[in-house]
Amino acid sequence: MTHSKTNCLCGAVKITAEEVNPKFTVCHCQSCRTWGGAPFFAVKCGTKVQIEGSDKVKTYESSAWASRGFCIECGTHLFFKFKESGEYNMPAGMFPNLNDLEMDMQYFSDMRPSYYCFSNKTKEMTTAEIMAHFAEKM
Repeated sequence: MTHSKTNCLCGAVKITAEEVNPKFTVCHCQSCRTWGGAPFFAVKCGTKVQIEGSDKVKTYESSAWASRGFCIECGTHLFFKFKESGEYNMPAGMFPNLNDLEMDMQYFSDMRPSYYCFSNKTKEMTTAEIMAHFAEKM
């Protein structure tokens, strides 16, 4: 786990994450691909996250279990936050000084379009597996 600071493109929102896990996940779901135009590469940041400039953060309830946050000034995607646990997943690219990143999991692997693939060998979860996982937590 690494302590890291970052900000959005315009600097209106500053984030300090005390626990950034270098084992990142990739989500292939349609929501993530629509949100960012590509799969979502996310580092798990736990709940120890401080956000300065929260008046510039807009959240969107994107599913029954999570919301997404972005800067209202520059549009930077800031986080995916689980409602029940309060845990944050943040774009891996927001933290340019992270070392030893390793792709650990691919979510919604059955929704991955045919126009890209990764050579990394990771665990994968299909839509049915994800839905069963989150159904247990609701």
